[in-house]
Amino acid sequence: MLKNHKKVSKLCTPIYCAHKELLKEAAQRLSLKLPKSLKCIPPESPIPQILPATISKECGAYSYESFLKSIDLTQKGITKALVTLPIHKKAWQCAGIPYAGHTEALRAILQESQNPLIMLLGSPKLYVALFSDHVALREVPKLIQVESLKEFLLSLAPHLNGHLCGVLGLNPHAGDFGVLGDEETQITQAIKEANTLLKKEAFIGPLIPDTAFIGKHLRYYVAMYHDQGLIPLKTLYFKESINITLNLPFVRTSVDHGTAFDIAYQNKAHSKSYLNAIKEAIYRISHT
Repeated sequence: MLKNHKKVSKLCTPIYCAHKELLKEAAQRLSLKLPKSLKCIPPESPIPQILPATISKECGAYSYESFLKSIDLTQKGITKALVTLPIHKKAWQCAGIPYAGHTEALRAILQESQNPLIMLLGSPKLYVALFSDHVALREVPKLIQVESLKEFLLSLAPHLNGHLCGVLGLNPHAGDFGVLGDEETQITQAIKEANTLLKKEAFIGPLIPDTAFIGKHLRYYVAMYHDQGLIPLKTLYFKESINITLNLPFVRTSVDHGTAFDIAYQNKAHSKSYLNAIKEAIYRISHT
């Protein structure tokens, strides 16, 4: 964030939800000059000690409070969009935060009920929407029900920009006609009902997961679980892909990578996802 402040400032006027003293210490550790034009609105939390590549409840608590402050600023219109950097989920857990990530926290805090909040990840060449995101794999089959998947597809449809969207099956070979699982019957029915209500073929599937991305004939996909969609996406576009939360009352984008503790404070991190997330936020503000 610090080393990209100059580039970001040419795109927008960023406000950072952190104490300037904390950023000053981080800049010193990175041998960077603290930008003079930094505008900070920090959370009302104690400044944690910087412990590189170390999980701590103090840092987890500060991260969460910073996130809450950013939501507040955006809801009040002080900021026009929210762009988040990666969090360490274990640090949040150590701090007693009951959410697995930003999206889950947003669902609970904002209590969006009319349309489900959707994680849409990708780049201009490929986007993947996650039907289930940060849940244990063993829970996924129980979540695949006709009504819930149909509502998910209907909620996603306005964001497809007219493109056809492929819906992945859950099981190997998309169940192979029931030989390897029967969840695909639920997926098939959900697709059929969603397309009927939309009065067009917006969704196709269930597609066989291990071949669905070959040739990249489609730009949009729905994955039944996290890794099913993100393994192909990150293999192809890891450095540039971003995360967009759909159906919020404001624009929120994020980087599509984690905290990378293995290279913390080594000046090795790539910035393209961060810059793309900011550019996408600006684009969405100007087109809404």
